[in-house]
Amino acid sequence: MKIKNIKDVAREAGVSIATVSRVVNKLPSVKKYNREKVEGVIKELKFRPNLSAQRLASKRNNNTIGLVIPRYGDIFHSFYALQILQGVGIAVERMKMDLLLHVTSGETFLNISSVAGVIFSDIIGNEEQVDGVVEAGLPCVIMNYYTKDLPVSCISIDNFNAGIDAAEYLIKLKHSRIATITGALKTQVAIDRLNGYLTAVERHDIEKKKDYIKYGDFGRESARMLTKELIRMKIPPTAIFAASDEMAVGAIQVCLENGISVPGDMSVIGFDDNPFALNYSPVPLTTIRQPLHKMAVMAAQTLNQIIQKKMRANKRIMLSTELVERSSCQALA
Repeated sequence: MKIKNIKDVAREAGVSIATVSRVVNKLPSVKKYNREKVEGVIKELKFRPNLSAQRLASKRNNNTIGLVIPRYGDIFHSFYALQILQGVGIAVERMKMDLLLHVTSGETFLNISSVAGVIFSDIIGNEEQVDGVVEAGLPCVIMNYYTKDLPVSCISIDNFNAGIDAAEYLIKLKHSRIATITGALKTQVAIDRLNGYLTAVERHDIEKKKDYIKYGDFGRESARMLTKELIRMKIPPTAIFAASDEMAVGAIQVCLENGISVPGDMSVIGFDDNPFALNYSPVPLTTIRQPLHKMAVMAAQTLNQIIQKKMRANKRIMLSTELVERSSCQALA
């Protein structure tokens, strides 16, 4: 028999996952009608939240903060996730606090009774979890996602202007046939980088070719497949802006495997300044460096200020990126 989860309870009760979470966490901000309906479905489905989380839920620990990271393939091999864990972890240790990590698909139970505040490392399919934290009145900071709509502090990277910078760097090198391989467009960062590229192309009166826009997922294999499509075009691009270093390395590999010189025949620029990817690059990679570690440290510090009531108004901070020139791009003759 399939074990019932919080999504099943929400569907049967006709409420949001956030509402179920608030009922389970015994928070007062739920209408009596909805609470009784949810409690009835929980009993009917014999739903049992994570037991260890429930033991922790008996008393909120004002010295513990929660870090919520969206779950995806190879998450703990991810440069992004490692930078976030390292930055938040170091900041929490310096503040003499404890850290509770929750890796989620967005549908799992999120216990908030055991923490003084929550950091979301991104918003990817877990919007209802954010709503639950906000409605519970718990201190909250969102990373890597800029929002004006939610009453929370957010600390993000200026991905839009970074996308402009990457494209304009190639334009300054006299390229006009510039392709891009996007990240997963379910993420705000991928959308912003794509829009930055499109803005730069339009700003310089360069024709926007739909065939030059390839939709990837931040991973190397998607970039390899899409680069093969680009180089087989009747009029292929002379430059590629990849939305991650992993994809940029994949693009370079495919070019070299097919006798296309980088940067002689094809210029490639990445995004991240990811040392794991750079170690595998056949050509030193020009890229956009983003301050992930700094963002993570600032998020933890900001949350602590809110918990300690040293900060009243919400912060909305956008961190700048940096162009790092190496050897994967060159000017057209």
